[in-house]
Amino acid sequence: MAQTPWGELPINDAHVHFFSHNFYASLARAKGLPHVEALQAVLDWELPASDPTALANRWVAEMDRHGTRRACLIASVPGDEASVAAAVAAYRDRFFGYFMLDPTQPDALQRAEAAAHNPNLHGICLFPAMHKFSLADDRFTPILELASQYRMVVFVHCGALSVGVRQRLGLASLFDMRFSNPIDLHSVALRFPQIRFVIPHFGAGLLRETLMVADLCSNVYVDTSSSNRWMQYEGLNLVSVFRRVIDVLGPGRLLFGTDSSFFPRGWHAEILWQQSSALYEIGLNREQAEQIFCHNLEGVLAPRLQVIRSL
Repeated sequence: MAQTPWGELPINDAHVHFFSHNFYASLARAKGLPHVEALQAVLDWELPASDPTALANRWVAEMDRHGTRRACLIASVPGDEASVAAAVAAYRDRFFGYFMLDPTQPDALQRAEAAAHNPNLHGICLFPAMHKFSLADDRFTPILELASQYRMVVFVHCGALSVGVRQRLGLASLFDMRFSNPIDLHSVALRFPQIRFVIPHFGAGLLRETLMVADLCSNVYVDTSSSNRWMQYEGLNLVSVFRRVIDVLGPGRLLFGTDSSFFPRGWHAEILWQQSSALYEIGLNREQAEQIFCHNLEGVLAPRLQVIRSL
């Protein structure tokens, strides 16, 4: 339980990046460094051991310190499913496992199929701007069919996209925002009503479009994670953003998230306080707050957990 303006609440975090050894190794290769440890001088962050269970231990201790019940861990580089799966296997009562998939790669369908049969993986994360593809491209239909059959959550990053660690390392991020519009999700969500789609960061600058799609498609959810710097684009603040979202969707399709990622910062507790304060200000009661901060995520993942029990 964590302290909020309503008192102590149960907290589930829908958005935590699992920056594994493999993740940092990919950055070291992109930077032309000989080994992962060479990143230390540039980042001044804790670099995890090669065993992902050690990082899982670190996260559990951090969550215990802050009163966080469960978290969705996101493998944050394509091909790193095994790291998150190992963390979830070690702590099935604390973690859900998501992984980044680049559907333009020739092995994408095989990776999605393997994940669908893995009891430690619950969601697929798509980054259309990063990997330069349209959600509506028929080539990706088999992946969505798999996600539908096995009730995997599909997380779709829309709107503005920046990767802070790449910026700190001076690495180019040649993303293409032409593929970032939540409207592209509309036809896909209608075709696959069994999939629970999650748009993080309120659509990261495309709030209006996110609300349009979610209003038309009851299987589209919105996560609240990150500092939401995009609010500067529209002159908004958290109170006005939450008010607009709840006016359109109600509290039942909002998922609390922090976008936590690296140590020593650890779990981003300030996000919880900022968001809970904003929701309290607009008048949500305790029951509604528990929906957003805990129960909605459990509902989104319930179909996948039911499938996992039959695997």
